[in-house]
Amino acid sequence: MKLTYCLSGHPTLPCNVLKFKSTTIMLDCGLDMTSTLNFLPLPLVQSPRLSNLPGWSLKDGNAFLDKELKECSGHVFVDSVPEFCLPETELIDLSTVDVILISNYHCMMALPYITEHTGFTGTVYATEPTVQIGRLLPSPLKDAVEVSTWRRCYTMQEVNSALSKIQLVGYSQKIELFGAVQVTPLSSGYALGSSNWIIQSHYEKVSYVSGSSLLTTHPQPMDQASLKNSDVLVLTGLTQIPTANPDGMVGEFCSNLALTVRNGGNVLVPCYPSGVIYDLLECLYQYIDSAGLSSVPLYFISPVANSSLEFSQIFAEWLCHNKQSKVYLPEPPFPHAELIQTNKLKHYPSIHGDFSNDFRQPCVVFTGHPSLRFGDVVHFMELWGKSSLNTIIFTEPDFSYLEALAPYQPLAMKCIYCPIDTRLNFIQVSKLLKEVQPLHVVCPEQYTQPPPAQSHRMDLMIDCQPPAMSYRRAEVLALPFKRRYEKIEIMPELADSLVPMEIKPGISLATVSAVLHTKDNKHLLQPPPRPAQPTSGKKRKRVSDDVPDCKVLKPLLSGSIPVEQFVQTLEKHGFSDIKVEDTAKGHIVLLQEAETLIQIEEDSTHIICDNDEMLRVRLRDLVLKFLQKF
Repeated sequence: MKLTYCLSGHPTLPCNVLKFKSTTIMLDCGLDMTSTLNFLPLPLVQSPRLSNLPGWSLKDGNAFLDKELKECSGHVFVDSVPEFCLPETELIDLSTVDVILISNYHCMMALPYITEHTGFTGTVYATEPTVQIGRLLPSPLKDAVEVSTWRRCYTMQEVNSALSKIQLVGYSQKIELFGAVQVTPLSSGYALGSSNWIIQSHYEKVSYVSGSSLLTTHPQPMDQASLKNSDVLVLTGLTQIPTANPDGMVGEFCSNLALTVRNGGNVLVPCYPSGVIYDLLECLYQYIDSAGLSSVPLYFISPVANSSLEFSQIFAEWLCHNKQSKVYLPEPPFPHAELIQTNKLKHYPSIHGDFSNDFRQPCVVFTGHPSLRFGDVVHFMELWGKSSLNTIIFTEPDFSYLEALAPYQPLAMKCIYCPIDTRLNFIQVSKLLKEVQPLHVVCPEQYTQPPPAQSHRMDLMIDCQPPAMSYRRAEVLALPFKRRYEKIEIMPELADSLVPMEIKPGISLATVSAVLHTKDNKHLLQPPPRPAQPTSGKKRKRVSDDVPDCKVLKPLLSGSIPVEQFVQTLEKHGFSDIKVEDTAKGHIVLLQEAETLIQIEEDSTHIICDNDEMLRVRLRDLVLKFLQKF
């Protein structure tokens, strides 16, 4: 078995391919969007500041580079539509991939590239919240500019086509793959519908842990017990900020937000339309009254804002127990429903239309994209960036906030970095691995060594025994165990014919003569075909007559030959002048008068005599008296 290819070098946006029992399984298909930080923002309206940035070129001059590259505050940016870092789709023939298992909606953004532009014809499995929320995420990006000009971007039509190929699954649902292996999604505790996966045969088990959380937030808690007894545990999607405590970051977020609006400033929160925003709104629900901020409007602006807020309320079965119980009271599981009812939280598809009429300051705006390269957030950066009263608070950990702000420099507004990442940290991972005790751990190379900026922090790496096996982008990794057993069923009529014999206390064996029938990776022992009955006259040969008759098998022998008793038996049957010699493997019995040699070893006995078949048969029968037949 192999972890055949690592197609992504980003540990929190994984894409791995596993070959296991004649099946080829892709584990996630994340899209690395950090490459967008090399591009200038795409404003909603013409920006004189961005348009007038000076061009940059090499010393010898290059007209193309001068138009394509722009300089801003010492940084060089590409003045073009963004392009993304795709998985290594050229490294493997994707037509050989049988299934794709999706762990959460952040790890499926490359799916349209695979389902619509390669030879992939397999099946994709994901939970319903993952699919529905995943459908929301590309929205601000796909509508930013004319899609036909994008060389590497997919359209909404391709998104819908890719999502239509997904089969919905529920937690603990067992799915057979061609009769070879069984896959099962487990709650990972990270996001609505997020999953870890168990991939197992009758005798081997592989666990795939990606984007998991042990914190008590809105999703169902992580299922740890089902990960036990794994031969291999593939570990990805750990926290990107292991030194930051999520609870502490939420506290800083609330206090900095309150400080800004009290001073008459606006707060901009670049975010995704799902995930952490649910928890932030819940914290603000509990905080704003005590902080005297109940009159400050909260705006959530996204083409999918309404859908996202509704989905969070209707997927009750995917929520933690406390939120599930509210549904039966009945109460909305999330408090942002009350914020909407009391007009403290308002949501809009864009800054146009109703938002322009309702907008008042100071306020708090949640909008995307966290990279600050596209979406409505670009407009607010241009609008509020020149005032020191305003604050931008970064909560998403996926992008470097300094690189995100680079094309907006010089910037007067305050910047606060409060990254909230609830995924497993290294302390939690060490505890998890000790509890589930996999035989082998496989993880990205980045997790086996401290971060480059904190090379002394040996606690910021995976510590397990045996040491974790690591992989990097475009690397092939062989997993360290081999399949040794295969399950074979036996038909009842064949089982009835078996007569086991005890060869050792508690151990019985029986010989079987049968035909092995294999179909869809399932094996069945059937009775051998009966010999064809002789018929008179010439008849057309039947297909069944082509099956060769099974030969009658000779009985198998078991047991050991006690040398002293064997010699006594030989003497009783008229043999004399017997000599016994010890060897490394057993004994040699010499019948000197008969010029015959008998080699007795642990697993074999040989009778060597010169052209005297009657003597050989006689000696053979004496040997067989000491052995069992079955």
